Amino acid sequence: MVPVPDFTLRQLAYLVAVADAGTISAAARELHVSPSALSDALSELDRLLGTPLTLRRRAHGATLTSAGAHVVDRARPLLAAARELAAELRGVPGELVGPITIGCYPTLVPTVLPTLLHDFAAAHPRVELHLLEVTHDRLAGRIESGEVDVAFVYETLVPGCPRRERLFALPAHVLLSAEDPLAGADAVRLEDLVERDLILLDAPPSSEHTLSMFAARGLTPRVRHRTGSYEAVRTLVGRGLGYGVLVQRPANRRSYEGYPLAVKEIEPPVEPVGIDVIWSASVDPPERVRALIAFAHSIRWTGGAA
Repeated sequence: MVPVPDFTLRQLAYLVAVADAGTISAAARELHVSPSALSDALSELDRLLGTPLTLRRRAHGATLTSAGAHVVDRARPLLAAARELAAELRGVPGELVGPITIGCYPTLVPTVLPTLLHDFAAAHPRVELHLLEVTHDRLAGRIESGEVDVAFVYETLVPGCPRRERLFALPAHVLLSAEDPLAGADAVRLEDLVERDLILLDAPPSSEHTLSMFAARGLTPRVRHRTGSYEAVRTLVGRGLGYGVLVQRPANRRSYEGYPLAVKEIEPPVEPVGIDVIWSASVDPPERVRALIAFAHSIRWTGGAA
C-alpha cells in the first residue's frame, strides 16, 4: 500500500500563498478564507511536519524559516502538477478529457476495439483509452474497484452486479476446413459432429457455452485439442485437425496460415449469445465513460467488424 502523507495539498497551497503575499491577512484575502483559518492550517502543518515553517509576528508579517523555504520550493511543483491534473480531467466546456480503462473479452477484441480506438479516439483526442484483455473470471472485482471503467463481455454472468446494456447478439456457428465433407452443407447438426474431433476454445465462458449446447441435446463432444486462443482454433481447423464452435465471425475466411475456412449455421438454430457493455453499479460513471457507452450503442455491429 502506498503511504499517505498526513498533510494536504490545501495546507501546502496556504503556505505558498503566505510566502508570496508576505502576510497572513494578504494571503487570506487572496485565498478567500479567514486569517484565523489560514493561521490554524499553518500551525497544523507545522505540527504534522514536526518543525516551524513560518515566523509570524503581528507587526512584521510572516517570514519563512529555512525549513519553510525548503517546503515551499518542493510544494510549488506539486501544486502545479495537481493543477495540471485537474485541468486534464476537466478540460474545456464540451471537451472530454481523461483516461478510460476498457476491459474486453479476448475474442471480442477484434470486433469491438478497432472502431473505439479509431472513431471514438478521433472524436475525443484528449481521452486516453487504456486496454485490458480479460476473460470473465478475471474481471471479478475490477469493475467495482474502479480499475476497469467499462467492459465488453458476453452476456454470461460476470462476478458482481454491474450495470449492463445489450449491444448485439450472435448465434454460435460451426467452423470447418473448406476441404471438410460437411463444408458444402447448408447447415450442420451437432449430432453430425459428435463423433468427430472438436478443437475447443477453452476460455470461460466460451468453453462452457459450447459444451452446454451439446449437453442440451444429450450429446458429449470428443475434444481433441483445447486452446485459449481464438486464432489457434481457426488455424487448427484450417489444417483439418477438427472442427470448431465459435461466436465471432471475422470477415477473413482464412486461417493465419492461409488455409480456407467454412462457416456453417447450426441446425436446429441455437439461441444467440448476447454481447454486453458493463460498468459499475455503485459509482456514476464520468461523462467521458458515458460518452463511450453511448458511442458503442451507436455502432452498427455485425459480429466481425463494426
